[in-house]
Amino acid sequence: MNGKNIVASNYIEVNEKSLKAINPATGLMLDGEFFKADESLVHDALTSATQAFQSYRYLNKDLKASFLNAIADEIANLGEELVNRASAESGLPLARLQGELGRTTGQLRLFANLVSEGSWVDAIIDTALPDRQPLPRPDIRRMLVPIGPVVVFGASNFPLAFSVAGGDTASALASGCPVVVKAHPAHYGTSALVGGAIIKAAEKTGMPKGIFSLLYDDGYTVGTALVLHPLTKAVTFTGSFKGGMALINLAQQREQPIPVFAEMGSVNPVIFLPKAIENQAEELAKKYAASITLGAGQFCTNPGLLFAVQSPALENFTSTLKNSIALIPSATMLTEGIAVNFTKLSAEIINEAGVEVMAVSDLKNNELKNQSEAKIARVSAVDFIKNPKLREEIFGPYSLLVVAQDISELEKAIGVLEGQLTVTLMADKQELQDYPTLINKLTGKTGRIILNGVPTGVEVCAAMQHGGPFPATNDSRFTSVGSTAINRFARPLAYQDWEQELLPDELKDGNPLAIFRTVNQKLTNSYE
Repeated sequence: MNGKNIVASNYIEVNEKSLKAINPATGLMLDGEFFKADESLVHDALTSATQAFQSYRYLNKDLKASFLNAIADEIANLGEELVNRASAESGLPLARLQGELGRTTGQLRLFANLVSEGSWVDAIIDTALPDRQPLPRPDIRRMLVPIGPVVVFGASNFPLAFSVAGGDTASALASGCPVVVKAHPAHYGTSALVGGAIIKAAEKTGMPKGIFSLLYDDGYTVGTALVLHPLTKAVTFTGSFKGGMALINLAQQREQPIPVFAEMGSVNPVIFLPKAIENQAEELAKKYAASITLGAGQFCTNPGLLFAVQSPALENFTSTLKNSIALIPSATMLTEGIAVNFTKLSAEIINEAGVEVMAVSDLKNNELKNQSEAKIARVSAVDFIKNPKLREEIFGPYSLLVVAQDISELEKAIGVLEGQLTVTLMADKQELQDYPTLINKLTGKTGRIILNGVPTGVEVCAAMQHGGPFPATNDSRFTSVGSTAINRFARPLAYQDWEQELLPDELKDGNPLAIFRTVNQKLTNSYE
Protein backbone atom coordinates (compact mmCIF):
# COMPACT_ATOMS: atom_id res chain seq x y z
CA MET A 1 0.00 0.00 0.00
CA ASN A 2 1.39 3.35 -1.03
CA GLY A 3 -0.65 6.15 0.49
CA LYS A 4 -0.33 9.58 -1.05
CA ASN A 5 -2.04 12.83 -0.30
CA ILE A 6 -5.17 13.09 -2.42
CA VAL A 7 -5.63 16.64 -3.67
CA ALA A 8 -7.93 17.99 -6.37
CA SER A 9 -8.84 14.48 -7.56
CA ASN A 10 -5.19 13.68 -8.26
CA TYR A 11 -2.57 11.75 -6.33
CA ILE A 12 0.36 13.98 -5.39
CA GLU A 13 3.40 12.49 -3.73
CA VAL A 14 5.17 14.57 -1.12
CA ASN A 15 8.51 13.04 -0.18
CA GLU A 16 9.47 15.33 2.68
CA LYS A 17 8.68 12.65 5.25
CA SER A 18 7.34 9.12 5.01
CA LEU A 19 4.81 8.08 7.66
CA LYS A 20 4.04 4.50 8.73
CA ALA A 21 0.97 2.98 10.35
CA ILE A 22 1.34 0.91 13.56
CA ASN A 23 -0.61 -2.13 14.70
CA PRO A 24 -1.50 -1.23 18.34
CA ALA A 25 -1.93 -4.90 19.33
CA THR A 26 1.58 -5.93 18.22
CA GLY A 27 3.48 -2.64 18.07
CA LEU A 28 4.71 -3.58 14.59
CA MET A 29 4.71 -1.32 11.54
CA LEU A 30 2.19 -2.10 8.84
CA ASP A 31 2.69 -2.09 5.08
CA GLY A 32 2.45 1.19 3.23
CA GLU A 33 4.09 4.59 3.22
CA PHE A 34 2.11 7.79 3.73
CA PHE A 35 3.58 11.12 2.85
CA LYS A 36 3.41 14.02 5.23
CA ALA A 37 1.68 17.12 3.89
CA ASP A 38 2.90 20.67 4.37
CA GLU A 39 1.41 24.16 4.28
CA SER A 40 1.77 24.45 0.52
CA LEU A 41 -0.30 21.30 0.06
CA VAL A 42 -2.89 22.66 2.49
CA HIS A 43 -3.11 25.76 0.31
CA ASP A 44 -3.46 23.66 -2.86
CA ALA A 45 -6.24 21.58 -1.32
CA LEU A 46 -8.27 24.56 -0.13
CA THR A 47 -7.73 26.50 -3.35
CA SER A 48 -9.00 23.50 -5.33
CA ALA A 49 -11.92 23.10 -2.91
CA THR A 50 -12.87 26.76 -3.34
CA GLN A 51 -12.81 26.41 -7.11
CA ALA A 52 -14.93 23.27 -6.90
CA PHE A 53 -17.41 25.06 -4.66
CA GLN A 54 -18.25 27.57 -7.38
CA SER A 55 -19.92 24.84 -9.43
CA TYR A 56 -20.73 22.17 -6.83
CA ARG A 57 -22.88 24.52 -4.76
CA TYR A 58 -25.30 24.93 -7.71
CA LEU A 59 -25.24 21.29 -8.80
CA ASN A 60 -28.60 19.59 -9.23
CA LYS A 61 -29.64 17.81 -6.05
CA ASP A 62 -30.03 14.47 -7.81
CA LEU A 63 -26.42 14.66 -9.03
CA LYS A 64 -25.24 15.29 -5.47
CA ALA A 65 -27.29 12.33 -4.31
CA SER A 66 -25.76 10.14 -7.03
CA PHE A 67 -22.29 11.17 -5.83
CA LEU A 68 -23.08 10.21 -2.22
CA ASN A 69 -24.55 6.88 -3.28
CA ALA A 70 -21.51 6.22 -5.47
CA ILE A 71 -19.20 6.83 -2.49
CA ALA A 72 -21.22 4.29 -0.48
CA ASP A 73 -20.95 1.80 -3.34
CA GLU A 74 -17.19 2.21 -3.68
CA ILE A 75 -16.62 1.83 0.06
CA ALA A 76 -18.85 -1.25 0.17
CA ASN A 77 -16.85 -2.73 -2.71
CA LEU A 78 -13.67 -2.50 -0.58
CA GLY A 79 -15.35 -4.86 1.88
CA GLU A 80 -12.95 -7.28 3.52
CA GLU A 81 -9.82 -5.38 2.49
CA LEU A 82 -11.03 -2.24 4.27
CA VAL A 83 -12.27 -4.01 7.39
CA ASN A 84 -9.04 -6.01 7.77
CA ARG A 85 -6.90 -2.89 7.42
CA ALA A 86 -9.04 -0.97 9.90
CA SER A 87 -8.74 -3.80 12.40
CA ALA A 88 -4.96 -3.98 11.98
CA GLU A 89 -4.65 -0.24 12.61
CA SER A 90 -7.12 0.07 15.50
CA GLY A 91 -7.11 -3.26 17.35
CA LEU A 92 -10.90 -3.32 17.01
CA PRO A 93 -12.54 -6.69 16.26
CA LEU A 94 -13.66 -7.50 12.74
CA ALA A 95 -17.32 -7.91 13.74
CA ARG A 96 -17.41 -4.40 15.22
CA LEU A 97 -15.83 -2.95 12.06
CA GLN A 98 -18.22 -4.83 9.79
CA GLY A 99 -21.02 -3.05 11.61
CA GLU A 100 -19.21 0.26 11.35
CA LEU A 101 -18.77 -0.26 7.61
CA GLY A 102 -22.53 -0.68 7.32
CA ARG A 103 -23.12 2.44 9.37
CA THR A 104 -20.73 4.42 7.16
CA THR A 105 -22.39 3.43 3.89
CA GLY A 106 -25.82 3.74 5.50
CA GLN A 107 -25.34 7.34 6.57
CA LEU A 108 -24.01 8.24 3.11
CA ARG A 109 -27.22 6.84 1.63
CA LEU A 110 -29.27 8.62 4.31
CA PHE A 111 -27.85 11.96 3.17
CA ALA A 112 -28.29 11.01 -0.48
CA ASN A 113 -31.99 10.46 0.19
CA LEU A 114 -32.19 13.69 2.19
CA VAL A 115 -30.64 15.73 -0.62
CA SER A 116 -32.81 14.08 -3.27
CA GLU A 117 -36.00 14.70 -1.27
CA GLY A 118 -35.03 18.37 -0.89
CA SER A 119 -36.94 19.68 2.13
CA TRP A 120 -33.78 20.16 4.24
CA VAL A 121 -33.15 23.57 2.61
CA ASP A 122 -36.15 24.88 4.58
CA ALA A 123 -37.56 26.95 1.71
CA ILE A 124 -39.93 29.68 2.92
CA ILE A 125 -41.85 31.91 0.53
CA ASP A 126 -43.55 35.13 1.66
CA THR A 127 -45.33 36.39 -1.44
CA ALA A 128 -45.78 40.09 -2.08
CA LEU A 129 -48.64 42.08 -0.54
CA PRO A 130 -48.78 45.14 -2.83
CA ASP A 131 -52.00 46.45 -1.30
CA ARG A 132 -50.88 46.28 2.31
CA GLN A 133 -51.18 49.55 4.22
CA PRO A 134 -49.41 51.71 5.11
CA LEU A 135 -46.60 50.04 3.11
CA PRO A 136 -46.67 47.14 0.64
CA ARG A 137 -44.76 43.97 1.45
CA PRO A 138 -42.12 42.80 -1.07
CA ASP A 139 -41.82 39.21 -2.29
CA ILE A 140 -39.26 37.51 -0.02
CA ARG A 141 -38.07 33.92 -0.35
CA ARG A 142 -35.52 32.23 1.88
CA MET A 143 -33.60 28.94 1.87
CA LEU A 144 -30.45 27.37 3.28
CA VAL A 145 -27.34 27.46 1.09
CA PRO A 146 -23.86 25.87 1.58
CA ILE A 147 -21.10 27.92 3.20
CA GLY A 148 -17.94 26.65 1.43
CA PRO A 149 -14.98 24.32 2.02
CA VAL A 150 -15.20 22.26 5.22
CA VAL A 151 -12.18 20.82 7.07
CA VAL A 152 -12.81 17.46 8.76
CA PHE A 153 -10.51 15.97 11.41
CA GLY A 154 -10.75 12.17 11.45
CA ALA A 155 -11.54 10.59 14.83
CA SER A 156 -9.47 7.87 16.50
CA ASN A 157 -12.26 5.66 17.87
CA PHE A 158 -14.30 5.24 14.67
CA PRO A 159 -11.87 4.68 11.77
CA LEU A 160 -14.80 4.48 9.33
CA ALA A 161 -17.98 6.11 10.65
CA PHE A 162 -16.32 9.24 12.12
CA SER A 163 -13.38 9.50 9.78
CA VAL A 164 -12.64 10.12 6.09
CA ALA A 165 -16.13 9.30 4.80
CA GLY A 166 -17.91 9.56 8.11
CA GLY A 167 -20.89 11.63 9.11
CA ASP A 168 -19.06 14.95 8.95
CA THR A 169 -17.86 14.38 5.38
CA ALA A 170 -21.20 12.94 4.26
CA SER A 171 -23.25 15.82 5.66
CA ALA A 172 -20.86 18.48 4.34
CA LEU A 173 -20.89 17.02 0.82
CA ALA A 174 -24.67 16.69 1.01
CA SER A 175 -25.01 20.38 1.88
CA GLY A 176 -22.99 21.38 -1.21
CA CYS A 177 -19.63 21.95 0.49
CA PRO A 178 -16.31 20.46 -0.70
CA VAL A 179 -14.32 18.66 2.01
CA VAL A 180 -10.66 18.54 3.04
CA VAL A 181 -9.92 15.73 5.51
CA LYS A 182 -6.94 15.47 7.82
CA ALA A 183 -6.42 11.73 8.29
CA HIS A 184 -6.06 10.55 11.87
CA PRO A 185 -2.48 9.31 12.53
CA ALA A 186 -3.86 6.07 13.98
CA HIS A 187 -5.20 4.81 10.65
CA TYR A 188 -3.33 6.06 7.61
CA GLY A 189 -4.00 2.95 5.53
CA THR A 190 -7.72 2.87 6.27
CA SER A 191 -7.91 6.55 5.37
CA ALA A 192 -6.07 5.97 2.08
CA LEU A 193 -8.48 3.21 1.05
CA VAL A 194 -11.56 5.29 1.83
CA GLY A 195 -10.06 8.42 0.27
CA GLY A 196 -9.42 6.49 -2.92
CA ALA A 197 -13.03 5.30 -2.93
CA ILE A 198 -14.30 8.89 -2.67
CA ILE A 199 -12.06 10.02 -5.55
CA LYS A 200 -13.24 7.09 -7.67
CA ALA A 201 -16.87 7.98 -6.96
CA ALA A 202 -16.21 11.65 -7.79
CA GLU A 203 -14.68 10.74 -11.13
CA LYS A 204 -17.49 8.30 -11.99
CA THR A 205 -20.19 10.88 -11.30
CA GLY A 206 -18.42 13.84 -12.91
CA MET A 207 -17.84 15.90 -9.79
CA PRO A 208 -15.55 18.96 -10.07
CA LYS A 209 -11.87 18.48 -9.23
CA GLY A 210 -11.11 19.59 -5.72
CA ILE A 211 -14.41 18.35 -4.30
CA PHE A 212 -12.43 16.17 -1.87
CA SER A 213 -8.87 16.12 -0.54
CA LEU A 214 -7.07 13.93 2.01
CA LEU A 215 -3.92 15.03 3.85
CA TYR A 216 -1.60 13.15 6.23
CA ASP A 217 0.35 14.46 9.21
CA ASP A 218 1.79 13.07 12.43
CA GLY A 219 1.68 16.31 14.41
CA TYR A 220 -0.12 19.64 14.53
CA THR A 221 1.34 21.56 11.58
CA VAL A 222 -1.20 20.55 8.95
CA GLY A 223 -4.17 20.82 11.32
CA THR A 224 -3.15 24.31 12.38
CA ALA A 225 -2.67 25.42 8.78
CA LEU A 226 -6.09 24.02 7.79
CA VAL A 227 -7.93 25.90 10.55
CA LEU A 228 -6.10 29.18 9.93
CA HIS A 229 -6.30 29.14 6.14
CA PRO A 230 -8.58 31.97 4.93
CA LEU A 231 -10.43 29.70 2.47
CA THR A 232 -11.64 27.32 5.21
CA LYS A 233 -15.29 28.04 6.08
CA ALA A 234 -15.98 25.48 8.83
CA VAL A 235 -14.17 22.81 10.89
CA THR A 236 -15.38 19.58 12.50
CA PHE A 237 -13.59 17.63 15.23
CA THR A 238 -14.30 14.63 17.45
CA GLY A 239 -11.82 13.97 20.24
CA SER A 240 -10.49 15.30 23.52
CA PHE A 241 -11.46 18.51 25.28
CA LYS A 242 -7.88 19.74 24.98
CA GLY A 243 -7.79 19.06 21.23
CA GLY A 244 -11.19 20.60 20.58
CA MET A 245 -10.44 23.77 22.53
CA ALA A 246 -7.10 24.14 20.72
CA LEU A 247 -8.94 24.23 17.38
CA ILE A 248 -11.60 26.61 18.70
CA ASN A 249 -8.90 28.98 19.99
CA LEU A 250 -7.09 28.81 16.64
CA ALA A 251 -10.28 29.71 14.80
CA GLN A 252 -10.74 32.73 17.05
CA GLN A 253 -7.35 34.06 15.90
CA ARG A 254 -8.52 34.30 12.31
CA GLU A 255 -9.33 37.61 10.66
CA GLN A 256 -12.62 36.09 9.47
CA PRO A 257 -14.36 34.01 12.18
CA ILE A 258 -15.57 30.54 11.20
CA PRO A 259 -17.60 27.92 13.06
CA VAL A 260 -15.81 24.99 14.70
CA PHE A 261 -18.07 22.07 15.58
CA ALA A 262 -16.14 20.19 18.25
CA GLU A 263 -17.29 17.12 20.14
CA MET A 264 -14.96 17.14 23.13
CA GLY A 265 -15.92 14.37 25.51
CA SER A 266 -18.55 13.40 28.04
CA VAL A 267 -18.85 11.24 31.15
CA ASN A 268 -22.47 10.29 30.27
CA PRO A 269 -23.87 9.92 33.79
CA VAL A 270 -26.36 7.18 34.60
CA ILE A 271 -28.82 7.75 37.45
CA PHE A 272 -30.25 4.63 39.10
CA LEU A 273 -33.34 5.54 41.09
CA PRO A 274 -34.11 3.28 44.09
CA LYS A 275 -36.96 1.22 42.65
CA ALA A 276 -34.99 0.43 39.49
CA ILE A 277 -32.11 -0.95 41.57
CA GLU A 278 -34.50 -2.80 43.87
CA ASN A 279 -36.33 -4.48 41.00
CA GLN A 280 -33.41 -5.31 38.67
CA ALA A 281 -30.13 -5.11 40.59
CA GLU A 282 -28.36 -8.07 38.98
CA GLU A 283 -29.72 -7.48 35.49
CA LEU A 284 -28.67 -3.82 35.52
CA ALA A 285 -25.20 -4.64 36.86
CA LYS A 286 -24.53 -7.11 34.04
CA LYS A 287 -25.93 -4.70 31.43
CA TYR A 288 -23.69 -1.88 32.61
CA ALA A 289 -20.59 -4.03 32.96
CA ALA A 290 -20.99 -4.75 29.24
CA SER A 291 -21.67 -1.11 28.35
CA ILE A 292 -18.68 0.24 30.31
CA THR A 293 -16.28 -2.18 28.61
CA LEU A 294 -17.77 -2.14 25.10
CA GLY A 295 -15.01 -1.45 22.59
CA ALA A 296 -12.50 -1.15 25.46
CA GLY A 297 -14.57 1.77 26.72
CA GLN A 298 -13.54 3.89 23.76
CA PHE A 299 -16.93 5.39 22.97
CA CYS A 300 -17.79 9.06 23.41
CA THR A 301 -21.01 7.81 25.08
CA ASN A 302 -19.27 5.46 27.52
CA PRO A 303 -21.01 5.57 30.96
CA GLY A 304 -18.23 7.06 33.08
CA LEU A 305 -20.37 7.97 36.10
CA LEU A 306 -23.03 5.92 37.90
CA PHE A 307 -25.26 7.55 40.55
CA ALA A 308 -27.34 5.67 43.11
CA VAL A 309 -28.81 5.91 46.61
CA GLN A 310 -27.45 3.66 49.37
CA SER A 311 -29.64 0.59 50.01
CA PRO A 312 -29.36 -3.20 50.46
CA ALA A 313 -30.35 -3.58 46.79
CA LEU A 314 -27.43 -1.36 45.77
CA GLU A 315 -25.03 -3.72 47.52
CA ASN A 316 -26.47 -6.57 45.45
CA PHE A 317 -25.94 -4.43 42.35
CA THR A 318 -22.31 -3.64 43.25
CA SER A 319 -21.53 -7.27 44.05
CA THR A 320 -22.78 -8.41 40.64
CA LEU A 321 -21.01 -5.51 38.92
CA LYS A 322 -17.69 -6.48 40.57
CA ASN A 323 -18.02 -10.11 39.51
CA SER A 324 -19.00 -9.18 35.97
CA ILE A 325 -16.13 -6.73 35.50
CA ALA A 326 -13.60 -9.23 36.84
CA LEU A 327 -14.58 -11.70 34.10
CA ILE A 328 -14.28 -9.29 31.17
CA PRO A 329 -10.98 -9.72 29.29
CA SER A 330 -8.68 -6.76 28.75
CA ALA A 331 -8.61 -5.34 25.23
CA THR A 332 -6.16 -3.52 22.99
CA MET A 333 -6.72 0.21 22.96
CA LEU A 334 -6.65 2.28 19.79
CA THR A 335 -3.15 3.69 20.21
CA GLU A 336 -0.23 3.50 22.60
CA GLY A 337 -0.88 7.09 23.64
CA ILE A 338 -4.53 6.38 24.51
CA ALA A 339 -3.50 3.28 26.52
CA VAL A 340 -0.83 5.20 28.46
CA ASN A 341 -3.23 8.05 29.16
CA PHE A 342 -5.95 5.67 30.39
CA THR A 343 -3.57 3.94 32.78
CA LYS A 344 -2.27 7.25 34.11
CA LEU A 345 -5.62 9.00 34.58
CA SER A 346 -7.45 6.00 36.08
CA ALA A 347 -4.61 5.53 38.58
CA GLU A 348 -4.74 9.20 39.54
CA ILE A 349 -8.49 9.11 40.14
CA ILE A 350 -8.27 6.03 42.30
CA ASN A 351 -5.78 7.86 44.53
CA GLU A 352 -8.15 10.78 45.13
CA ALA A 353 -9.61 11.23 48.62
CA GLY A 354 -12.55 8.96 49.36
CA VAL A 355 -12.24 6.88 46.19
CA GLU A 356 -12.00 3.11 46.54
CA VAL A 357 -11.47 0.46 43.85
CA MET A 358 -14.43 -1.86 43.46
CA ALA A 359 -13.22 -4.15 40.70
CA VAL A 360 -10.47 -4.65 38.12
CA SER A 361 -10.56 -7.11 35.23
CA ASP A 362 -8.66 -10.30 36.12
CA LEU A 363 -8.24 -11.51 32.54
CA LYS A 364 -5.27 -10.15 30.59
CA ASN A 365 -3.53 -11.40 27.46
CA ASN A 366 0.14 -10.59 28.01
CA GLU A 367 0.94 -11.27 24.35
CA LEU A 368 -0.95 -8.15 23.28
CA LYS A 369 0.28 -4.58 23.70
CA ASN A 370 -1.57 -1.44 24.78
CA GLN A 371 -4.16 -3.30 26.78
CA SER A 372 -6.73 -1.79 29.10
CA GLU A 373 -7.95 -3.42 32.28
CA ALA A 374 -11.54 -2.49 33.13
CA LYS A 375 -11.79 -0.60 36.41
CA ILE A 376 -14.76 0.36 38.60
CA ALA A 377 -14.36 2.69 41.58
CA ARG A 378 -16.71 4.03 44.25
CA VAL A 379 -17.02 7.33 46.12
CA SER A 380 -19.56 9.03 48.37
CA ALA A 381 -21.68 11.83 46.97
CA VAL A 382 -20.16 14.20 49.54
CA ASP A 383 -16.61 13.56 48.32
CA PHE A 384 -17.76 13.70 44.69
CA ILE A 385 -19.29 17.13 45.16
CA LYS A 386 -16.07 18.43 46.75
CA ASN A 387 -13.71 17.21 44.01
CA PRO A 388 -14.07 18.49 40.40
CA LYS A 389 -11.39 16.06 39.22
CA LEU A 390 -13.80 13.16 39.76
CA ARG A 391 -16.08 14.61 37.08
CA GLU A 392 -13.48 14.51 34.29
CA GLU A 393 -13.68 12.03 31.41
CA ILE A 394 -11.35 9.03 31.44
CA PHE A 395 -11.34 7.60 27.92
CA GLY A 396 -11.44 3.84 28.36
CA PRO A 397 -13.20 1.04 30.30
CA TYR A 398 -13.66 2.92 33.56
CA SER A 399 -16.61 4.11 35.61
CA LEU A 400 -17.09 5.71 39.02
CA LEU A 401 -20.07 4.83 41.22
CA VAL A 402 -21.28 7.83 43.26
CA VAL A 403 -23.35 6.79 46.28
CA ALA A 404 -25.74 9.25 47.94
CA GLN A 405 -27.51 8.77 51.25
CA ASP A 406 -30.86 9.98 49.93
CA ILE A 407 -32.54 11.58 46.91
CA SER A 408 -31.77 15.09 48.13
CA GLU A 409 -28.04 14.34 48.24
CA LEU A 410 -28.32 12.61 44.85
CA GLU A 411 -29.79 15.80 43.36
CA LYS A 412 -26.95 17.86 44.81
CA ALA A 413 -24.38 15.54 43.24
CA ILE A 414 -26.12 15.74 39.87
CA GLY A 415 -26.22 19.51 40.22
CA VAL A 416 -22.43 19.87 39.95
CA LEU A 417 -22.25 18.08 36.60
CA GLU A 418 -21.35 19.98 33.44
CA GLY A 419 -22.85 19.47 29.96
CA GLN A 420 -23.06 15.93 28.60
CA LEU A 421 -23.72 14.14 25.33
CA THR A 422 -26.07 11.77 27.15
CA VAL A 423 -27.75 11.33 30.52
CA THR A 424 -29.45 8.01 31.31
CA LEU A 425 -32.21 7.55 33.86
CA MET A 426 -33.03 4.09 35.21
CA ALA A 427 -36.42 4.34 36.90
CA ASP A 428 -39.83 2.73 37.16
CA LYS A 429 -42.97 4.53 36.00
CA GLN A 430 -43.97 5.82 39.43
CA GLU A 431 -40.50 7.26 40.07
CA LEU A 432 -40.79 9.34 36.91
CA GLN A 433 -43.80 11.02 38.51
CA ASP A 434 -42.24 11.25 41.98
CA TYR A 435 -39.08 13.18 41.02
CA PRO A 436 -39.97 15.86 38.43
CA THR A 437 -37.37 18.33 39.77
CA LEU A 438 -34.56 15.83 39.34
CA ILE A 439 -35.66 14.98 35.80
CA ASN A 440 -35.92 18.64 34.84
CA LYS A 441 -32.42 19.20 36.15
CA LEU A 442 -31.13 16.35 33.99
CA THR A 443 -32.67 17.72 30.78
CA GLY A 444 -30.73 20.95 31.23
CA LYS A 445 -27.42 19.12 31.20
CA THR A 446 -27.59 16.95 28.10
CA GLY A 447 -28.35 16.67 24.41
CA ARG A 448 -30.00 13.24 24.76
CA ILE A 449 -31.78 11.82 27.80
CA ILE A 450 -32.23 8.03 27.78
CA LEU A 451 -34.79 6.11 29.82
CA ASN A 452 -34.01 2.57 30.99
CA GLY A 453 -31.30 1.82 28.44
CA VAL A 454 -27.57 2.27 27.97
CA PRO A 455 -25.87 5.28 26.37
CA THR A 456 -23.45 3.29 24.21
CA GLY A 457 -24.91 3.07 20.74
CA VAL A 458 -25.96 6.01 18.58
CA GLU A 459 -28.75 5.57 16.04
CA VAL A 460 -28.27 7.38 12.72
CA CYS A 461 -31.68 8.94 12.06
CA ALA A 462 -33.45 12.27 11.67
CA ALA A 463 -34.32 12.62 15.37
CA MET A 464 -30.87 11.81 16.76
CA GLN A 465 -29.13 14.52 18.80
CA HIS A 466 -25.43 13.79 19.24
CA GLY A 467 -24.22 16.94 20.92
CA GLY A 468 -24.75 18.63 24.24
CA PRO A 469 -24.05 21.65 26.42
CA PHE A 470 -20.43 22.69 26.92
CA PRO A 471 -17.97 21.02 27.45
CA ALA A 472 -19.51 18.00 25.68
CA THR A 473 -19.61 20.15 22.54
CA ASN A 474 -18.93 23.83 21.93
CA ASP A 475 -22.31 24.42 20.25
CA SER A 476 -25.21 22.39 21.61
CA ARG A 477 -27.60 23.65 18.89
CA PHE A 478 -26.22 21.11 16.43
CA THR A 479 -25.71 17.35 16.09
CA SER A 480 -22.86 15.44 14.45
CA VAL A 481 -25.01 12.33 13.87
CA GLY A 482 -28.25 12.06 11.92
CA SER A 483 -29.71 13.96 9.01
CA THR A 484 -29.90 17.35 10.74
CA ALA A 485 -26.08 17.35 10.94
CA ILE A 486 -26.29 18.92 7.48
CA ASN A 487 -27.43 22.21 9.07
CA ARG A 488 -23.90 22.86 10.38
CA PHE A 489 -22.70 23.66 6.87
CA ALA A 490 -25.48 25.91 5.61
CA ARG A 491 -26.62 29.49 6.11
CA PRO A 492 -29.90 31.26 5.27
CA LEU A 493 -30.10 33.35 2.08
CA ALA A 494 -33.15 35.47 1.22
CA TYR A 495 -34.11 36.58 -2.31
CA GLN A 496 -36.23 39.74 -2.50
CA ASP A 497 -38.35 40.66 -5.54
CA TRP A 498 -36.64 38.24 -7.97
CA GLU A 499 -38.31 37.03 -11.16
CA GLN A 500 -39.46 33.41 -11.11
CA GLU A 501 -37.09 32.23 -13.84
CA LEU A 502 -34.07 33.64 -11.97
CA LEU A 503 -34.84 31.98 -8.65
CA PRO A 504 -33.39 28.64 -7.48
CA ASP A 505 -35.83 25.81 -8.15
CA GLU A 506 -36.41 25.43 -4.41
CA LEU A 507 -37.87 28.95 -4.22
CA LYS A 508 -40.10 28.87 -7.29
CA ASP A 509 -43.87 28.83 -6.91
CA GLY A 510 -44.08 25.24 -8.11
CA ASN A 511 -41.97 23.75 -5.33
CA PRO A 512 -44.31 21.51 -3.33
CA LEU A 513 -41.86 21.34 -0.41
CA ALA A 514 -41.71 25.08 0.18
CA ILE A 515 -43.64 26.73 3.00
CA PHE A 516 -45.88 29.29 1.29
CA ARG A 517 -47.49 32.33 2.86
CA THR A 518 -50.71 33.05 1.05
CA VAL A 519 -50.82 36.25 -0.99
CA ASN A 520 -54.22 36.99 0.50
CA GLN A 521 -52.88 37.45 4.00
CA LYS A 522 -53.82 40.90 5.25
CA LEU A 523 -50.89 41.21 7.61
CA THR A 524 -50.06 44.53 9.18
CA ASN A 525 -46.70 45.77 10.28
CA SER A 526 -45.40 47.82 13.14
CA TYR A 527 -46.28 51.08 11.40
CA GLU A 528 -49.98 50.53 12.03
